[in-house]
Amino acid sequence: MRLARPEDAALLLQLFAELAEYEQLSDLMRADERKLSEALFGQHPLADALIAERDGQPAGYALYFTTFSSFLASPGIWLEDLFVRPAHRRFGVGRTLLSAVAAHTRARGGERLEWAALDWNELALGFYRGLGARTMGEWVTHRLDGEALERLAAEHGERASEPRG
Repeated sequence: MRLARPEDAALLLQLFAELAEYEQLSDLMRADERKLSEALFGQHPLADALIAERDGQPAGYALYFTTFSSFLASPGIWLEDLFVRPAHRRFGVGRTLLSAVAAHTRARGGERLEWAALDWNELALGFYRGLGARTMGEWVTHRLDGEALERLAAEHGERASEPRG
């Protein structure tokens, strides 16, 4: 296993596409090599990626970024993606990737490693339970994107230009 390098952008995109297909979300895939390279390897990297290899072949990846807990006043990690190609499952690849992300979390002084999983993905859910992860059932994930995000962001611009007095 290794940290992703700039020359891995095309490979990561291929792995992202495989994950999107598995999760039945291919229609949401819009990443391209330029945007990904800037996000991971540009002047201000937004996330980190690990690539797992098995028998000299790319077997999977983990993509994660730093979060912050106001209640703990400490950093954490959000695991955006954990994906192991089907031919490499059941060989410890996922556990190795997640273990490395956990070690990275602790090395940064983090006290939390968090992620989401699709409710129908029993393979992943069982894997996470086996590691001792707990489901945060009392928390509901929310998302603003597309037109709703644009509309709310525009309100900020309107308020910023309102006269004060």
